[in-house]
Amino acid sequence: MQYQLIQTQVQLNTFVEQIQNKPILAIDTEFMRRRTLYPEVALIQVFDGEHLALIDPLAELSLFDFWQVLKDPAVLKVLHSPSEDIEVFQKYAGFVPAPLFDTQFALQLLGEGNCMGFALMVKTLLGIEIDKSESRTNWLQRPLTTKQLDYAAADTFHLLPCFELIIDRINEADLFEIVLHESELIANKRAFQTPDELLYKDIKNAWQLRPHELAVLKELAIWRRNKAIRKNLALNFVLKEHNMTEIAKRGPSSLNSLRQIPGVESIEVNRSGVEILKCIEKAKAIAVDEHPQVLKRLIDFPNYKQTAKDIKQKITKVAKANNIPEDVLASKKQVNQLISWNWKLTAEQKKTHIKPDLLSSWRYSFIKEALKEWDT
Repeated sequence: MQYQLIQTQVQLNTFVEQIQNKPILAIDTEFMRRRTLYPEVALIQVFDGEHLALIDPLAELSLFDFWQVLKDPAVLKVLHSPSEDIEVFQKYAGFVPAPLFDTQFALQLLGEGNCMGFALMVKTLLGIEIDKSESRTNWLQRPLTTKQLDYAAADTFHLLPCFELIIDRINEADLFEIVLHESELIANKRAFQTPDELLYKDIKNAWQLRPHELAVLKELAIWRRNKAIRKNLALNFVLKEHNMTEIAKRGPSSLNSLRQIPGVESIEVNRSGVEILKCIEKAKAIAVDEHPQVLKRLIDFPNYKQTAKDIKQKITKVAKANNIPEDVLASKKQVNQLISWNWKLTAEQKKTHIKPDLLSSWRYSFIKEALKEWDT
């Protein structure tokens, strides 16, 4: 396996010339996600079947021409389980490469099991055992070791021959467009940002809180995300999620009382205590009739279990008729997402909320007739 580490503009320009007319590129990224909200990109691997390069984004490089290659709709970009890679490109490049072919999803669509890891795919399809010992390495260190570079290069080197085996089966089953559309769905969901006023609903155990406590939680959730974005800090490094509901329940009015809450660490109080108290004060000033309503879980709705069962039965029929694995067409999470959309959101909230997968992706064309009463 031969590859080059690109750290100069001349090297990158030459590589771009080599790959710019190739119809298929295997791509991977290495990144770190320690305390940050956004992933820190450390390496971009690209293989066209002939030229394999590891591009160092920490070097002073202009990637403009390289980005144009990834934007080219005539070039198919192949990745394995690209959800986090998509986030890397959204943040670092400002776009998502398209069209994008996810080999993991393609295998799932072919009935080869859910979420097959890269190493297992390589072993299953190519009979090759690959070393994954560097998967938790520090990719931001410089210089990178030979072992790190070999590991990173292997990801795209083996990805392309796996794709070549998978694509024949996908084309034979006429599933190619579905694979591409699934990647578009992932990109859209990664780009979506829950509106401020709905953030609190996603906090664990929020359903346990009363209206005036939810008012506090709502303010805390908005403040936490805004600070996380401003400081590029992971949400739980701003304020741990499990502490948010406790703070909302107790409504402390001083730093000392905030420190007495079980689970709240001194560092959280020292760093953000004053801001947390301001959120509480702001929530307490909200009129009672403007407090959020108590949250209901799906299991709190009397007809939930039967409703979910009925939807699942209809989806089973559609899946069998179209030879698509049932759990690929609609997972339990996606069924719940559809029910929540209809039962929990107001017409106004639906305008700013991302649509359920079953109403917005390739899945819709298959299930729209079977579930037309849910298309609201």
